[in-house]
Amino acid sequence: MNKFSLTGKVALITGSTQGLGLGVAKALGSAGAKIAINYLNNREKAEGALQLLKEERIHVMLVRADASDPEQVKSMVESVEEKFGALDIVVPNATPDQPQRAIEDYDQEFYRKMYEFFVMSPFYLVQAALPGMKKRARGRIINITSEVYHKSIPKFSGYVAAKGGQIGWSRSMATELAPFGITVNTVAPGWVPTDRHENDTEDSKNEYLSTIPLGRWGTPDDVGNAVAYFASDEASFITGQTLCVNGGRTPW
Repeated sequence: MNKFSLTGKVALITGSTQGLGLGVAKALGSAGAKIAINYLNNREKAEGALQLLKEERIHVMLVRADASDPEQVKSMVESVEEKFGALDIVVPNATPDQPQRAIEDYDQEFYRKMYEFFVMSPFYLVQAALPGMKKRARGRIINITSEVYHKSIPKFSGYVAAKGGQIGWSRSMATELAPFGITVNTVAPGWVPTDRHENDTEDSKNEYLSTIPLGRWGTPDDVGNAVAYFASDEASFITGQTLCVNGGRTPW
């Protein structure tokens, strides 16, 4: 058997038709898993991602759903399991914008949105996937968090708070689900430039790049490879952990 093979596994990644989510989908699909990618708003971009993965010879399906709506998440999981079989791997990755603002410039609605996407959305997805995982006594839950929690980045208070909640939730679930053969881990990327960062200034990019000990930008593939490791049988004795993928910015 090939090391780190995901052949025969079924994976669902939310928010996965661009950026880091697409990198995760490519990594899991290239390792042999059947992949369900998810989007909400941009059908054209989603279709492009679907075609890209098919060209990579990845067995893939596309599902439209709001990852922060429990009924839509439940329906999405049912659609994937009807076509591909019970889920082995879930990767909550959907995200809204995360503007940097001073604490007094945020409002309740923004904080609520952060909580909905990074705590409630993973909860909805995992709750829908758990019956199949528990029945087969195996499963991989891999949350995409962020270095912002570990680095205590200023002017990101709502985002940092929600990511901290997501990490705490993951640790609790890791302990609760371990007896069922289900692992729960998190991958915490640093700043990985993608389409969503096209309006960021060159000065801000250069400033951040100068703080990366490895001296280069991370890529969606770097994040995807970390997720693929946690999804593999080789990581079956690892749970409740956070892996920072940021070139050494959090060396502890």
